[in-house]
Amino acid sequence: MLKNKSLSCGRCAQPRSGERALAQEPLEQIRIHAGEWVFDALAAGPAGGELLLMLHGFPQTASAYRAQIPVLAEAGYRVVAPNQRGYSPGARPQGAEHYQLTSMVGDVFAMADALGYERFHLLGHDWGGAVAWVTATQGPDRVATLIVLSTPHPAAFAAARSDPNSEQAKRSSYMQDLMAGGAADRLLANDAQLLRRIYAGPAIPPESVDEYLSVFSSPDALVGALNWYRALSLPAPEAPPGPPPKIRVPTVYVWSTEDQAFARESAEASAAYVSGPYEFVVLEGVSHWIPEEAHAEVTDIILRHIGP
Repeated sequence: MLKNKSLSCGRCAQPRSGERALAQEPLEQIRIHAGEWVFDALAAGPAGGELLLMLHGFPQTASAYRAQIPVLAEAGYRVVAPNQRGYSPGARPQGAEHYQLTSMVGDVFAMADALGYERFHLLGHDWGGAVAWVTATQGPDRVATLIVLSTPHPAAFAAARSDPNSEQAKRSSYMQDLMAGGAADRLLANDAQLLRRIYAGPAIPPESVDEYLSVFSSPDALVGALNWYRALSLPAPEAPPGPPPKIRVPTVYVWSTEDQAFARESAEASAAYVSGPYEFVVLEGVSHWIPEEAHAEVTDIILRHIGP
């Protein structure tokens, strides 16, 4: 079953009153010992609640979900948002070869295991969305529901980006700069002028920008984050011949019309890679930074999809 839905976002700039109150509650700061790595994470909600893992993108951290975590915890979920590989000091291997999607998917399953959950709900934005798509593909018996913000299915994205004349190829041109040597130094030069420019605009609150910059002020952290891009230039692990298996779990994909990174062509093409119940939601007038700019709408979408 495929559903398309378009939503305006006139309320995005202001939180709802209930969310504002809940957002003042302190979040747990936990560490997840998953295999050989230790991941820092934000968490909330009852220990016996169903697990919802929330994966962030670049250049952000788990704090991107601060507005959603308390509300979802109040609804009864055990919500955990980890700082992913490269972002957590205890999960920062050297070398781009350690940052391919297969490694990140392994991290997700290892974190769920460490938290004591066989099945879990999964949400991802930006790079976290790419990880979420692949995790649901590889673990349909473990992922109960999937929600992806911004990021097209990796196969749809790769197909669109491979055409140099496509809109997606134009929007992805920035990736070459992030993959180039010395990118971390350039982003951090002059009081992180170039990195600050990525956050420019009203979507991300100044306090969030300060928090992100405090993380990336460590060159090791920024290099780890950039290794996600550099890994794209490495040979991909061999995959079985033919198209990738379709995702069977109930899926909601949320794309926004003002996304600077992902074009409508690759967003709409993602439906071809899902065989289970699928809903495509378009947020009108919203930028790439969906978790923060449209946090109330994202919370509503999550609760409608996975249930109270």
